[in-house]
Amino acid sequence: MNTGTQEPPVAEALIEFPDNRLLIELCGEFDRNLTDIETRLGVQILRRGNQLVILGPSAAQNETRDVLNALYSRLEQGRPVGQGDIDRQFRVAPDAPGPVGQLEMFTGGKVEIKTRKKLVEPRTDAQKAYVRALFQNELAFGIGPAGTGKTYIAVAVGVNLLITGQVDKIILSRPAVEAGEKLGYLPGDMKDKVDPYMQPLYDALNDFLPGKQLAKMMEEKVIEIAPLAFMRGRTLSNAFVVLDEAQNATSMQMKMFLTRLGEGSRMVITGDRTQIDLPRGVASGLRDAERLLNAIPKISFNYFTSKDVVRHPLVAAIIEAYEKDEEAT
Repeated sequence: MNTGTQEPPVAEALIEFPDNRLLIELCGEFDRNLTDIETRLGVQILRRGNQLVILGPSAAQNETRDVLNALYSRLEQGRPVGQGDIDRQFRVAPDAPGPVGQLEMFTGGKVEIKTRKKLVEPRTDAQKAYVRALFQNELAFGIGPAGTGKTYIAVAVGVNLLITGQVDKIILSRPAVEAGEKLGYLPGDMKDKVDPYMQPLYDALNDFLPGKQLAKMMEEKVIEIAPLAFMRGRTLSNAFVVLDEAQNATSMQMKMFLTRLGEGSRMVITGDRTQIDLPRGVASGLRDAERLLNAIPKISFNYFTSKDVVRHPLVAAIIEAYEKDEEAT
């Protein structure tokens, strides 16, 4: 008779999946996906018909359930599950809300964006409406003066969608208008050439992701920052795509960019109509897009004013003074 202390029975958690075909894909060939998750989380996963049984500590069971449900949801959307998708689940912030959490957040009247490093809370009504639009529309425009958070909020939403597995990558772009996008004439390699124009986008990403994680994501092309000219010929699927400073895109460039939108992607266009730096006589693609697309359902146009400026209080006063002068002339 064994008189030693007996270990308590291991508790089990059950998850039932309605589509057995998708469950087979979830498990992977020879259950390799399950084996990977078991190793990472220190649990045991057993298959029983259309159910998975998770054995292990309670906290690990809960995390395993979250990972499996997220991967299964991806399959339900017609998107495959590979090693990179499993890896991405383990980059997810534990308290970052998924799609259901975001819906509850909006209906509860609370608007916030959770990223790996900080919680972003829009301060003005226009910013809150913009956040809702970004989560609820596949194509959204943010138009208004500098300092209103158009780009910052868009990047924060993109990071949230990435770390919660709702998109596979983030692509951030700007027209390098100061160089006429003739980057071949500039010294240095491509990164040296484009970085000065893209620095505001790097700054935003550094606010939301730890440095080592950001560097790894950029190395793996999970996050890309590129000039607008480099978008030509690409179809951007399952991505969150931001075009910043869009007032400096030509009409042809804007059309090119908008038609890159692929399946499962979301696109955000930000710009300030008062800061057009295009050569005289060249029409702004932002203005053309606003004129041509504002009647199309599921495309959201969001506008900001000097009242939405969140930089130094003087910035709002300066913008307002210039706006009044332009109206007078």
